[in-house]
Parts: sequence; structure tokens; C-alpha cells
Amino acid sequence: MCRMMAPACWELCGWLLEQTGASPAQIAVAIETPRGPGGRGAAGAWLCGLCHQSQAARSVSAIASRSAGAKDDSRDAHVLGCSLRTDRAAFRRLSVDDPLVIELREWSRIYDELKQEQNRLTNRMRDQLWRYYPQAAKLSDDLSAAWFLDLFQQVPTPAKAARVSEKTIARILKDHRIRRLDAAEVLRILRQPPLVVAPGTVEAATAHIRTLTARLRLVNQQIKEAEHRLDEFCAAIEAAAEAAPGQICEQHDVAILRSCPGLGRITLATLLAEACEPLRRRDYHALRGLSGIAPVTRRSGKSCIVLRRHACNNRLRDALHHWARVAVQRDPISRQRYAALRRRGSYPRAHFALCR
Repeated sequence: MCRMMAPACWELCGWLLEQTGASPAQIAVAIETPRGPGGRGAAGAWLCGLCHQSQAARSVSAIASRSAGAKDDSRDAHVLGCSLRTDRAAFRRLSVDDPLVIELREWSRIYDELKQEQNRLTNRMRDQLWRYYPQAAKLSDDLSAAWFLDLFQQVPTPAKAARVSEKTIARILKDHRIRRLDAAEVLRILRQPPLVVAPGTVEAATAHIRTLTARLRLVNQQIKEAEHRLDEFCAAIEAAAEAAPGQICEQHDVAILRSCPGLGRITLATLLAEACEPLRRRDYHALRGLSGIAPVTRRSGKSCIVLRRHACNNRLRDALHHWARVAVQRDPISRQRYAALRRRGSYPRAHFALCR
């Protein structure tokens, strides 16, 4: 089990080839997770052409529990190596991904990180508004929206809201094409009786929100860039597949996925990035296992319990969850299928059955 930096991987490859005298394709390397220097980032091992076999961390823990309960990296490596020799079918073979897929995966994860950062900043902004200006938070559920940030810049306090003109508010709404609210309604909400707060609270909260606003504007810009890059890479992958000889356009992963109801740009990019190999091989069972959709059955004697699978790719699991959720909302056939599953069981069971 590789837990080492890239230079050590180079030395390990040379040592293995020297000691065994075998060709690189005949040597299998078991790793706990296909990430970091020991996984897809192990340039030395990949260049040597060694056969990488990946196993989920939870599965490694179960394998290691066959011996004493102590936790030791060397013992885990020994147990993992033995299991690779005896239980090869339990491992998943890794391969070098296409450069477009590697970049798409990185931008997909960048997008997720940016959305998480946006949510954190928005929650902190809402918390500060509740200190002195709760009526402003009633204007929108999305406090990170560009129009709300511009509006706050004009009316950061109840005192400013009492003096601002309706024309100024109307111009902000018009610039951002906000039609669900008009200037009169916005002023009516902002001019509700303000809270009575301690001296200095308004100044302290507005100073905090100004720093949050600056970061939110930057995050919003980076999110737009990430969405644009995701579209570019998905289009590039589709174009590369169309250029491949002997292929029909309808058989390409991007074309098939885009035809499915409930699948948007973010979920599409996540599927292509995190499950490119199972999709390419049309390996339905591997896709179900990686996404956590395949249930886990525990049978002993007369008892039989079916549980949700936790050893999975969390990003892929979330993508399938949102795919099923949107499909139920937008597609009549999926809605009928979901209703039939609900009549047979609970909401979680129906939802995961729909994903399958």
C-alpha cells in the first residue's frame, strides 16, 4: 500500500523491477485510495507501467481487522498486499485518465469548493444582518446575488434606507433585471421599524459585511468562470469522442447523458469527472458501487438486513442524488416511477431505488 511521496515512488518502481525481474505489466500495486502521490499522482509508478489496484478505505479497514486490532501502516500494507494476491476481484483496476477528464475533474471540484465558500460567506452575512438590519434579509433568499450586494452598497443601514430615493433602487433592479420586486416594495421592506441596538453595533456589523461583500463578489466571479470552464471541457470531451474513428455520435457518453432528464451542467461534469472509466466500459455494477447506490445486504441465519452503502465516492453519490431529485420534478415518467416506489417503501428507499 503506497503512502509515500513521488520520489519514493520512483525508487519503489526501480526496486520492484530489479528484485522481481518481471515486466511492469506483471507487477500489481495495491493502494488504499486513488488520490495523492500514491495514486493517480504517482508519476513514477505510472511511467513504469505498473498495474494499480485501488480499494476503498473502509474496505481496507475491514480487511485489516482480520488480524489484531492495532493500527499500524506497515501491517495495513502487508495485509493489503496479501489481499491483492488472494482477493484480486475485490480490487478495482486504475488507469491513466484522459487529460481532458483530469482537468474537468479538477474544475468540478473547484466549483464545489467555491459553492461551499459562497454558502459560508452568505451565512455569515445573514448572521450580521440579523444583528441590526433583519429587514434587508427578507428581500432575497440568496444574499450572495449580485443585485443584493449592489443594493446593500447603496443602503447598508436603516438610516440610509430612510433617505435613499426610489429612483436609485429602481435603477439597481433594472440593471440586474429583477422583476419580482419593484422599488416601492423594496423601500417598504427596508423602511420597516429598525431594531434598537447598542451604540457601535451598526458600524461594527456594516464593517464586517463590507469585507464579506468583497469576498462574495470575487467568489461569484470565480463561480462563473468555473461554470464556463466546465462547459468548455464537456464540449471538448464530446468533440474528441466524435472525432474517434468507428464511433456513432449517439453512443458517446456526453450525448447520452445530456439526453437524460434532470441532468444539468454541474451533474453532467461530475459524472464525467468521477465515473469516466465505468461510463466508458458501460460497467453498470461498478457505477452503482462507486456511487453508493448498490445496497449492502447482511444475512445471518433467518435475519436479512439491507443497508445503505457508505464506502463510495461522495461526489458521485451526491450527483446521482441531485439527478434523481430534478428528474422527479421535471420528468413525468420519473415522477410516476418515484410515486410507485413511494407506495412500496419510505422516501430514502424510493429515492435510492430511483437512482438505480
